[in-house]
Amino acid sequence: MGIINMTPDSFSQDGLFLRKNDILTRAVRLAQRMIKDGAHFLDIGGESTRPGARLISTDEELHRVIPIVKKLAPKIPVPISVDTYKTRVAQEALDAGAVIINNIKGVKLEKSLLKMIQRYGAAIVLMHSRGTPRTMQRMTIYQNLMGEIISSLKNSIENCLEMGIESDKIIVDPGIGFGKTPEQNLEILNRLHELNVLRCPILVGTSRKSFIGKVLERDVEDRSWGTAATLSVSILRGAHMVRVHDVAAARDTVKMTDAILAESIP
Repeated sequence: MGIINMTPDSFSQDGLFLRKNDILTRAVRLAQRMIKDGAHFLDIGGESTRPGARLISTDEELHRVIPIVKKLAPKIPVPISVDTYKTRVAQEALDAGAVIINNIKGVKLEKSLLKMIQRYGAAIVLMHSRGTPRTMQRMTIYQNLMGEIISSLKNSIENCLEMGIESDKIIVDPGIGFGKTPEQNLEILNRLHELNVLRCPILVGTSRKSFIGKVLERDVEDRSWGTAATLSVSILRGAHMVRVHDVAAARDTVKMTDAILAESIP
């Protein structure tokens, strides 16, 4: 899943709103390059969720996200996901051609959003997180890390099923970096297989995140090798999808790891 950040303040420093000129043109080019490099999905976000990020209005998020969804949907051969927790943004994104809603508030979703997703027959990513981007890194105390993540995600899955969302359209994400310490992120990756009890596809997003920087003592622009290691371990531990900035490097990492698991050359 290739990441397209329609933001000026992404932690990864790749937000397309950093420069105001030709935003749509640059976003289309980035999307086309990611698809050529092997992306099976594109995930478009208009609000930064990095620790400490400020919240933005629904109107601002719509302004950032909907034009690029409208531009890309008729042109590209892969599904579009939109990274949002706002019902109005999700609905307009689905109207514009998106088919997946990637929701960082997956464990505390509004029923109106779930009902809308069910009506559209869309897929949903349920991510475990705590608090808001401004508060989540003050909420990292767990009695049972994986048990609490699994329990929260299980409740979210049940809420989706009660709203009529089909089970094969629910994806879970343990929320690496969202209300977790670097050490907890490492533990989650090592114990990722425990999420299989939920019987849903597992999405993992580790790309360029700060825990990689802490382990390697690398700045955000120099974390590709560390990211590749986390992707390989994620797949070996049961991940079905990985959300990345560097699609070409991720493609090779995924392909090699899959070959090892299958013990055969594709």
